[in-house]
Formats: sequence, structure tokens, C-alpha cells
Amino acid sequence: MKPACKIGFYLFISILFFSSCKKGVKYYESSGEIFKTSFHIKYKYHRALDVHIKDCLNRFDLSLNPFNNKSIIYKVNNNQPVEVDDWFTAVFNKAMEISEISGGLYDITCAPFINLWGFGYSKTDSVNQTTIDSLKQFVGYGKVRLAGRKVIKDDPRLQLNASSIAKGYSCDVIAKLLESYGITDYLVEIGGEIHAKGRNDKGVCWKIEIPKPVDNSSGSMNERMDVMELCDRSIATSGNYRNYYIKDGKKYGHTINPLTGYPADSNILSVSVIYFDCMTADALATAFMTMYLDKAISLARQFPEMECIFIYVDSEENLKEYKLLYSPV
Repeated sequence: MKPACKIGFYLFISILFFSSCKKGVKYYESSGEIFKTSFHIKYKYHRALDVHIKDCLNRFDLSLNPFNNKSIIYKVNNNQPVEVDDWFTAVFNKAMEISEISGGLYDITCAPFINLWGFGYSKTDSVNQTTIDSLKQFVGYGKVRLAGRKVIKDDPRLQLNASSIAKGYSCDVIAKLLESYGITDYLVEIGGEIHAKGRNDKGVCWKIEIPKPVDNSSGSMNERMDVMELCDRSIATSGNYRNYYIKDGKKYGHTINPLTGYPADSNILSVSVIYFDCMTADALATAFMTMYLDKAISLARQFPEMECIFIYVDSEENLKEYKLLYSPV
């Protein structure tokens, strides 16, 4: 074969290969359960990546799932010798950052309080001030730190609960995995937290529904409060209107104020935080739930380009919505 013919032949093969790949590109979906919650992932690619996605999630589970007795965080909580990995380190450092700027209203060491009120991996039936005061002796983000790959506690009873930040970070981790394959159109949803990029299968930004707070712990009633478009951002939502219980005629929400040890006293029913990364959005959504609206808005303004949708009740118990939207100068 002459050189010119070879070039033409290779060019023909390249075009044929490119065309066949192009025709095979479509939106794939992956779903299942991880961290005791569900995940739904949709992405545009020329083949399914189910195995790779689930392998990544299972490895992440071994880092930050406190319910998994083989995980790093479980071993840390039970004072077993263990070196932390990069995922644990990223979550720990971000948690410390949010704790600092929130004045301790966000704190992943408040696991004993979460358990005390029945929202963690164990439960104590009796809640009183004496018990709370005893727990305060070893709860506090200033009582734990990283030294290289080791977690150093001031008190061995201190425990970590990263459920308010790890799901968001897992969305970022899977997004990074998809992008490593060159994928530019995807949506990652894990336990209600979302990281999205590009366009959906209709060629427009991904549309995310903001649920209306409904006083129903079963979560069976779903009403839409708002709809947001998400192209290259993350969104994390936190709320007390579903995860609560009633004891002695009083409702207790699942967001705990780490400074008091009691469920947070706030007029915010739910908040959706839109930001570049889902880990930051997830942690701040929880932090905002411990505050009153004005303080939460003030803290949110410290993050350039952050957007929030606060659903709250006013002084007359009317349901209200406040949007903090980014307006470029």
C-alpha cells in the first residue's frame, strides 16, 4: 500500500471509530444504597461505569461511615490504632474550618449529643441536664486534632460523626471520578445532596426541586416549594421537619446545638445551600439550622457566590421563603 493510501486508510478508520463512539454516547444511570441512604447518578458517556462508581463508594464507606465497624472513623471512635486516609483528612479539615467560622455551632464531635437525643447510632432514653453536662466535658472541636495520619483526642470518650458533611463530600468524590473519564454532563445525588455539571438529557441545566417543609416525620408527603437550575454547582439541603420525634408532648428536631447539647432553637425549617463544592454546602446547611435567619444570612455572605434558600417561620408562625442569590457586580 502506498503511503498516501495508508494515510487515507488510517484517516478512514479514525473517522469510523470516532463516529461509532459518538453514536454510542448517551445518558447512563447508576443507583443503589450506601451509608444507609440511597444514591442516584446520571451521566453522559459511551459506556456504563456502574462497577467503578460502586467500588469508589464502597471505599469511601470504609473511610467515613461510623456504622461500619471496618471503617476508619469507627476505629477512631473506638480508639483502635488506625491511620486516616485522604478522604478522612479532607472532611476533618473542612469540618474544623466550618466549626471555627460558626463559633462552634457546627461540630462533628457532638456525636454523643446526637446519640443522646436518639438521632445517631445509639440512644439513651433519659435526657437531663446532668447527663448533658457530663458529655460537655469531652465534646468540642477544639479537643481533637490531626497529627499527620493520626487523630489525637484530648479525651478517649470523644467521638466523631461526619454524617453532616461526608455525604456532600461523597458527591464531590464521585463527580471527580466521572470527570477523570472526561465526562462533562452529569448529576450525582447521594442522600439528597447533589453535585451537578453541564446539561441533562434535554440539553438544559439540571432542575432541582426544593421541598416544602411538611410537619410529617414519615416524609410521605412531598410538596414543592421552589425549583432551582443547577449547571456547575452543588446543592445541599438540611431540615428538621422530617427527622424528629415527640416526647412528652414536645417535638425535638435532629439538628443539635453543640454548645448547649439540646436540639437547636431556630426559626429556620430548612435551608438549601448552593455552592461550588458539596462538602462545604453540606456542612453549612447543617450549621445554618442551628441559627436564626439573620445570623445564618450573615454567615452565608462570607462565602463569595454562595446562594441559599431559607424556609422559615416568622413571628406569627407564617411560612416564609428568603432567597440569598448571587449578583455579580
